Amino acid sequence: MREKLRVAAYAVCVRDGQILLARSPAQDGTPEWVMPGGGMEHGEDPYDTVRREVEEETGYRIEVTGLLGVDSSHRVFRDGFGRPVDHHGVRFVYEGRITGGELRNEVGGSTDLAAWQNLDAVPGLVRIGLVDTALRLWRERPAGGRLNGVPE
Repeated sequence: MREKLRVAAYAVCVRDGQILLARSPAQDGTPEWVMPGGGMEHGEDPYDTVRREVEEETGYRIEVTGLLGVDSSHRVFRDGFGRPVDHHGVRFVYEGRITGGELRNEVGGSTDLAAWQNLDAVPGLVRIGLVDTALRLWRERPAGGRLNGVPE
């Protein structure tokens, strides 16, 4: 079985009762909302990753105002050839404040739309689980940076 480790960094940017989200196609092509952010490049610090990824996906520059927590996921799935992959994801979740830039959609990247969504509308959106995890970290601000009972 092939093992894969992916380390990524994401930002929770909230202002005026809205959260900044990006939209990305799921494996089956269904559009789903995701946190702005993404995978670290080799040798890159997660702090720099989140700033780069938010700008790439949304057009905004951010100031990182804090580390909300670290989320870890572990699952086995099949790749495109039917081979099992043991996947471990480590995700840094930061809080960010918009400092510049203009909202725009990413071109030629992993997302196709960036938008502000009302916080109270998030439960009705088609979204990945990390959106809920990131919002819980933002709301609860656990001292150890880890949530108990987080669903995969």
